[in-house]
Amino acid sequence: MLRQLLPRSSLSTKSSSRLLAAWEQPLRYYSIKATAASTTKLKELDASTLSITKTTTPKELVPWNELVFGRSFTDHMLSIEWTAADGWLPARITPYQNLSLDPASCVFHYAFECFEGMKAYKDSKGQVRLFRPNKNMQRMNESTARIALPTFEQAAMIQLISTFASMEERFIPSTKGYSLYLRPTMIGTQRTLGVGPPGSALLYVIASPVGPYYPTGFKAISLEATDYAVRAWPGGVGDKKLGANYAPCIVPQLQAAKRGFHQNLWLFGEEEFVTEVGTMNMFVAMKNKETGQKELITAPLDGMILAGVTRDCVLSLAKEKLVPEGWNVVERKYTMKELSDAAKDGRLIEAFGSGTAAIVSPIRNISWKNELVDCGLQPEQEAGEIALQMKNWIEEIQYGDVEHEWSYVLPQSK
Repeated sequence: MLRQLLPRSSLSTKSSSRLLAAWEQPLRYYSIKATAASTTKLKELDASTLSITKTTTPKELVPWNELVFGRSFTDHMLSIEWTAADGWLPARITPYQNLSLDPASCVFHYAFECFEGMKAYKDSKGQVRLFRPNKNMQRMNESTARIALPTFEQAAMIQLISTFASMEERFIPSTKGYSLYLRPTMIGTQRTLGVGPPGSALLYVIASPVGPYYPTGFKAISLEATDYAVRAWPGGVGDKKLGANYAPCIVPQLQAAKRGFHQNLWLFGEEEFVTEVGTMNMFVAMKNKETGQKELITAPLDGMILAGVTRDCVLSLAKEKLVPEGWNVVERKYTMKELSDAAKDGRLIEAFGSGTAAIVSPIRNISWKNELVDCGLQPEQEAGEIALQMKNWIEEIQYGDVEHEWSYVLPQSK
């Protein structure tokens, strides 16, 4: 096939022969791998194969009022290796430790990396709970599949994470607002500079105790509408939780901060469609221009928007609790001009972001085209009514105050 793509006269030259060999070698390698995989049953992820090695030097607990997000970590980590020849190897819980990777590992060169963000909570009975872990594992499988990393059996992974979180129970404060942040991560580990699907990977989970996102209560943020940089685009990977989506957003965020704004509001296209806010999904509450009906609006999952677990919770709870009160819940494209017009007309009620870390993040104003779009909060307000309700409703479920299918009680650690 490749020989047919080269000019016929060039095939006789030594340089083109070397070029041809360079092209064909990785394809032959992956062809062999694919053939082997098709004739050999690869091992699936199996929670029953888990081995546990406990640390002999437990860490001192950081005082809860001194916790900084993602700075301190628990005693152990969960890890599972995968190879294209064998599939998933036995899972291990070991003391927290550094990874040892070859400098040529493909994660460093071609960004074979994805992750999830989820939390474990302790309820008033001392039980440890996970919140909608099935949604996180489903999304992680979608991310891995998009970048040629292996997928896994979701129920088995939830069981492994449950065992791991139960082991780290002492790091989870009993006070509401505190939790154990869990970071499942998968990386390509194959030692190669060739570009192709990784022949080996590592799936691991680490955990960090965290406090409330707003320790002293809500603080409404200000945004800079950003059109000179784009977070995601049609046909891209904006709907996947890849590390490659985050690093390019830091410089625009720093530039916005220099101008006095907390975060970016990512716009897209000549129409300036509103997509996401920082690393969160965006919600707007406003009155419909034609009917006057109150609407809770968020951008649709069109391939550019991350399918946030908290986003899904907000939508589900809004349909359950706000629709009976006369609200309309809408997933549609909307523009920055539409928000500006609603603010000028007095129809913009409030706006907020949603995500795992903060649950909801109220928005005070948005800088756009040399104007400051007021998002409906009074000067003394730090959060609107809908944002407050959503935070309370979701936390009640997370901490087990209200029993719900979203909250998964873990077996007691041994």
